[in-house]
Amino acid sequence: MSEIEASPTARDAGQAGALEVAIFRGLLQRRQGAGRRWRTVFFFATVTGVIALVVLFLNVVNEAFGMVAQREALPPETLEAGYGKPLDQMSAQELGAILGDYARKGILGTAIRDEVLKLNGAFDTNQPVGELLAGRNYPPELAETPFKQLSEAQMGAILGTNLDRERLYNMVMEKVVQLEIVESWPLNMALFNRAAIEQELAASENAGAELKMHSWLNWDFLTKPMSATPALAGVRIALLGSLWILLFTMLIAVPFGVGAAIYLEEYATDTWLNRLFETNIRNLAGVPSIIYGMLGLAVFVRAFEPLTSGAAFGVTESNGRTILSASFTLAALILPIIIINAQEAIRAVPWSIREASYGLGATKWQTIWRQVLPAALPGVLTGTILSLSRAIGETAPLIVVGASAVIFVDPDGPFSKFTALPIQIWQWTARPQDQFRDIAAAAIIVLLVLLLSLNATAIVLRQRFSKRF
Repeated sequence: MSEIEASPTARDAGQAGALEVAIFRGLLQRRQGAGRRWRTVFFFATVTGVIALVVLFLNVVNEAFGMVAQREALPPETLEAGYGKPLDQMSAQELGAILGDYARKGILGTAIRDEVLKLNGAFDTNQPVGELLAGRNYPPELAETPFKQLSEAQMGAILGTNLDRERLYNMVMEKVVQLEIVESWPLNMALFNRAAIEQELAASENAGAELKMHSWLNWDFLTKPMSATPALAGVRIALLGSLWILLFTMLIAVPFGVGAAIYLEEYATDTWLNRLFETNIRNLAGVPSIIYGMLGLAVFVRAFEPLTSGAAFGVTESNGRTILSASFTLAALILPIIIINAQEAIRAVPWSIREASYGLGATKWQTIWRQVLPAALPGVLTGTILSLSRAIGETAPLIVVGASAVIFVDPDGPFSKFTALPIQIWQWTARPQDQFRDIAAAAIIVLLVLLLSLNATAIVLRQRFSKRF
């Protein structure tokens, strides 16, 4: 050993170096241990979230399928034998005649008030039919007859000439046949406790009811209008209302949102006013949706009623509580989210693309339109579709704006009265009968499929435009 290696200074330096290595290894092991512990926490949080979602979905599926006990006050076969034709082949006039023969006068009068006259309350029954039904169809010989003197058969004839065949068929099933599901059981009980269900039904007051497996989610459920009878209820009107609202919300919110994002990112200078705008936009993204509903009621339903009701365009049978009002309200709700997402997507485009475009002589607008926006389009589309997914699931703003809880007419334009899937689900779950909760579960599946379709569209478009860029 040399004198330098054996000197106290060299030995101290070696010991100090070994000590530093030991300290570093200890700190590294602690950091790695903390990382492993947090990774475990995050893993279990993810697993817990997935399990919760699976349990929630299974619970919905369990309610949407199962077993039912049903009965009919007047079997369709009896009616078909008496009239010599199957119900599903009868005309509107023939179905109206059945209603006149079997339904009570009060029920027929209410149907004329609600679905022919489209009144919200009572009316003067002393009015002559010709005056009351002006502009509608009625037998000419009844023109001078007071409404209250009409017979059931005459009321049925009026319904048969003013309502479509599908609605009349549903009324016959609901008011005459009276198809009723007296009790229902979820899917898990239907699969594993059928014997107990049969014993329970045999011992109850509904012993004569027919027991059968039943899927609340089927094609009829998607194509039928709503009904007061769970067995006949469908989501067609609510589904069409959601699609109409989604269409106009997109047409209103997307151009304004993307345009505002382009201005704030590409044109606006760093001034206190622009910073105030951006701060308020980010704050508005967190405002509760019910506040937007109050805004929509005050502005779009009342202040802009001539526009949203269609009165400015010659529409007379409407008010401000229309699809257009709902669309403006939801557009205001998601507009801050679209702006923020579009800003982030535009900001992520490298500056080298802009500089190359300017170097080739392009103007600022040409650079934005042909270079920046195509590069930012995947992010813009993703944010937009996810924002629309939020809008389609909103309930509170639509309730405040005036969505109808019960409506039997399909929406056919921006000035139509409306309901939507979330409103329909809420309305069914609020009813005391178990069967309405079952059809609410089926409607939840329809809404989830619609939302997942929108999200899948966002993913496909993002991937396609990303590859093209």
